[in-house]
Amino acid sequence: MTQVTQDAPHRTEAGAQEPVGELVQRATRQLSQLVRDEMRLAQAEMTVKGKRFGRGGGLFGGAGLMAVITLQALVATAIAALSLVLDVWAAALIVTGVLACVTAVMAVLGRKEFAKASPPKPEQTMNSVRADVAEIKEKAHR
Repeated sequence: MTQVTQDAPHRTEAGAQEPVGELVQRATRQLSQLVRDEMRLAQAEMTVKGKRFGRGGGLFGGAGLMAVITLQALVATAIAALSLVLDVWAAALIVTGVLACVTAVMAVLGRKEFAKASPPKPEQTMNSVRADVAEIKEKAHR
């Protein structure tokens, strides 16, 4: 059994010898072509996925609009139901008051969530990175 070294020429299928430099050059070209082909494939895949995300987003937007219209119809139904026992203006005023209370509660809860998220920077990550840098500096001085 013979052992091939890096400097030894290689044989092609036809039996001719090729220098190592040509083999490396061919491998580099093939690797470059492979990377370009993979990038084209990834681009095509992302194009298809982007179109699907766009259609899905449009459908969700349409669903949100329909939800708003449905809620408006529900509010009108509540006013109509209350108007059976009260004057229409009183029924509308009661439903409006209930909606205003729900809106106020949601606004207060939303404001609290914004306060918890402030300031808008990743403080835990920044502290972790600072600790890592300090530890690396400490170990580098040893």
